[in-house]
Amino acid sequence: MTGARARLLAWFVAFATLLSACSSPIGVDEAATNQQTSSSTAQPVAGGVAGPAQGPPQTTAPAPISTPAPVPTPVAAPQAYSLNLYQEGDFVPQYTFDWCVAASIQIAHNLVDDTGGGTWAGRAQQSELWEMARMRSSDSFNGANPFGWAAVLTAVGMGPYEVVSVANYGEAVRTAARAMATTGRPVGLVMWSGRHAWVMSGFESLGDPSQFPDFSVRGIRVQDPLYPYGSGQWGPSPAPNSLLTPEQLATQFVVREPRRWSSALPTGYLLVLPRP
Repeated sequence: MTGARARLLAWFVAFATLLSACSSPIGVDEAATNQQTSSSTAQPVAGGVAGPAQGPPQTTAPAPISTPAPVPTPVAAPQAYSLNLYQEGDFVPQYTFDWCVAASIQIAHNLVDDTGGGTWAGRAQQSELWEMARMRSSDSFNGANPFGWAAVLTAVGMGPYEVVSVANYGEAVRTAARAMATTGRPVGLVMWSGRHAWVMSGFESLGDPSQFPDFSVRGIRVQDPLYPYGSGQWGPSPAPNSLLTPEQLATQFVVREPRRWSSALPTGYLLVLPRP
């Protein structure tokens, strides 16, 4: 049995040697390769410290584009503005010293008439218009007052017109200009503290009244049917289509005298005003 064991042991040794010869030894090169392969999974980062492998670059969403604030539209500066209804032949004189209201009605008609102007100019017609205005007036002096004036303008198809009293002179002039710009019709001016009638046929201003509420009136165009006579107390009559400054107009366009004729209107500057 001893010889048999010895032979068996020798056989195992030979077999083990054969197996070791069939295995591929891991050399220095392969070890270096394995080390390089394993180290390739790390990436250097700032400071020389290796970090974990990074994947493909991430897509970053673009930053939102800020919309610039809208630039406010600059407000246009007021420009010179003018309105003039007058044409040659529109003026009519009053044929008596009492018929200023009737003549003013004829002038107002001619200013807005587009058939050639001057169509209302006769003495007989002026007398008839004065009677119409007088019948529509309540006046202790038995004449034609501003209410009769406004009533006839409305009755003959030029209205509506109404009588208004404005306490402040500057605002009265602006009210008249604004009404003209709105309606395209003339304004009646009650002159000489309620004793006379003029027609405002145009104006010049800084700023269009329909666009600039704070427009300023620079000139007023007027028709005084008493021209060329005027008044020793109030001054000369301006020529037809004269452009007066507000200061010049103020010498004859004054506050209405409350005792002149009966009225519920407060004291102020009287206008026979066109309405839309």
